[in-house]
Amino acid sequence: MGPDPTVLHPIPAAPSIVWLAPLAEGRARVEVGPYSYYDDADAPERFFDRNLRYHFDFGTSWLRIGPFCAFASGVQILMDGANHAMDGLSTYPFDIFHTDWSQGFSSLDPHGQRRGDTVIGADVWIGAEAMILPCATIGPGAIIGAGSVVSGDIPPYAIAAGNPARVVRDRFPEDQIARLMAIAWWDWPVEKLTAHLGLIRSGDLDGLEQVA
Repeated sequence: MGPDPTVLHPIPAAPSIVWLAPLAEGRARVEVGPYSYYDDADAPERFFDRNLRYHFDFGTSWLRIGPFCAFASGVQILMDGANHAMDGLSTYPFDIFHTDWSQGFSSLDPHGQRRGDTVIGADVWIGAEAMILPCATIGPGAIIGAGSVVSGDIPPYAIAAGNPARVVRDRFPEDQIARLMAIAWWDWPVEKLTAHLGLIRSGDLDGLEQVA
């Protein structure tokens, strides 16, 4: 009925591939759907230590990753803990050095720098070395090109690339995207998904709607 979503390495012969959901267990304000994976020949088990950056304990923002996402090597996700206060005459974080410079203000005030959650929808494919900036939202079914920098919102089933990432084209016509969003096959029970994988792989949208 499909691979076990609770193990770390879903393919024993490919140790570079890890499920992200087991790695996210116990991490503050991180939510990952099943079957989303990261592929990296260099210690993929350290994804949340090396690739999720500035996600501090004092923060309030969440990282939410949907199911069935594919992350290529070197993907970086920056959270809003990276932001510096901009309401003064300098953006320099004087107070982090814990001397007299700390008196009177905090450049790491979580309320002052909060921009919102970072949300990566279901069935998203993110290419190698792409960077996701704070508060970005990537819709289901989107593709992010290698080396891209996502700083805003990417619509569902769009292909985006560049710095900053711009939509190159849509994967499907607008009416088909609406139908796919309504079907939301990624939310199906694994038994139903397994039974109808052929329809998803073949691109038979009419057939998929009939069994939805």
